[in-house]
Amino acid sequence: SVVPTVWKLVLLLLFPLAKSANTVASKLREMQAFFGLEVTGKLDEETYELMQKPRCGVPDVGEYNFFPRKLKWSKTNLTYRIMNYTSDLRRAEVDRAFKKAFKVWSDVTPLNFTRIRSGIADIMISFGTKEHGDFYPFDGPSGLLAHAFPPGPDYGGDAHFDDDEAWSDDSRGYNLFLVAAHEFGHSLGLEHSRDPGALMFPIYTYTGKTGFVLPDDDVQGIQELYGAGDKDPNPKHPKTPEKCDVDLSLDAITELRGEMLIFKDRFFWRLHPQMVEAELVLLKSFWPELPNKIDAAYENPIKDLVFMFKGKKVWALNGYDIVEDFPKKIYEMGFPKEMKRIDAAVHIKDFGKTLFFTGNKYWSYDEEAEVMEAGYPRLIEEEFAGIGDRVDAVYYRNGYLYFFNGPLQFEYSIWSKRIVRVLHTNSIFWC
Repeated sequence: SVVPTVWKLVLLLLFPLAKSANTVASKLREMQAFFGLEVTGKLDEETYELMQKPRCGVPDVGEYNFFPRKLKWSKTNLTYRIMNYTSDLRRAEVDRAFKKAFKVWSDVTPLNFTRIRSGIADIMISFGTKEHGDFYPFDGPSGLLAHAFPPGPDYGGDAHFDDDEAWSDDSRGYNLFLVAAHEFGHSLGLEHSRDPGALMFPIYTYTGKTGFVLPDDDVQGIQELYGAGDKDPNPKHPKTPEKCDVDLSLDAITELRGEMLIFKDRFFWRLHPQMVEAELVLLKSFWPELPNKIDAAYENPIKDLVFMFKGKKVWALNGYDIVEDFPKKIYEMGFPKEMKRIDAAVHIKDFGKTLFFTGNKYWSYDEEAEVMEAGYPRLIEEEFAGIGDRVDAVYYRNGYLYFFNGPLQFEYSIWSKRIVRVLHTNSIFWC
């Protein structure tokens, strides 16, 4: 297919050396490989969609066009200067966002950052639109959000933010702190990461207003350049789960319109019947309003709703939209008020019932009547002998329940009421 002119321009902005159609195709191939897409060298629908996502304007592949790789600052005391402001936020909010963004990196390295208000700083920060003086123009709202230059003289380390964006200190528009923390990673010498959980992943994802902790992948990268600091307030940095980890355990599983969603920490895998590879994405990238981790989930296909549980709350989703009037309290479904959480849930469409597991007990819920059935809770071990006395996650398919307990999964026949097979949890990904 022919690359539309507008995207040729985008590619030339991203990769100024890509002057010929052959080079454009080769850069497309590199970009597709970087993001784990099918490598065609053509601007297919999947690649087109990816390029429309809000992202960092530093090239995703190949060398920086301005400096060679692996540059770092030769000193640990660095200065920064805020040259101008966006009108979207109060000046104090902008100052706070940048200060907090630098602290993300100084917490895990020996680096110190000092703000100066005049003269030339190591890292000059500015807001601009379209062509803003560095030959790497912005493109209006969305698309390219910001870019930064790696360490070095003149432009080196400088960070530019597109003032055509709607900047915020929460989930509206684009969160200035999150984008700045990413860009300052480039200012310090980091490249983009292929890890979808990393701060240095090139696609923007809102990850919540409070409690940001730098992911492990970014910590490894920055400490390779500068070493570790001695003041890290968060020694436990979140790691991205590996689907073939032999010790893999899961938080929840549900179907969503034929697709299987498998939850682990702040991520979920999307497993589509027509896809060979499971796609790992951040929970917040689909549902910014949901918590960063969920306890249980299930689909009611008749109502076309998916229910997600965290603590004492439940959310209902229609497709990828959160239903109005949610979240609700789980006791509204008939659970005791003192119940703190649900560990796992599964809908058995053959019976119109949903089973809820918490601790060593389980409940049965009649979906049509919307009431908890009498005679519950019962002990898990009495009804489902052999699966243990707790359930992390569970799903139902073709007369079998698949119970997950730590690194093990139990295939249980609802007709013969016994375990048919014991598998590793990671076998759900064909590992």
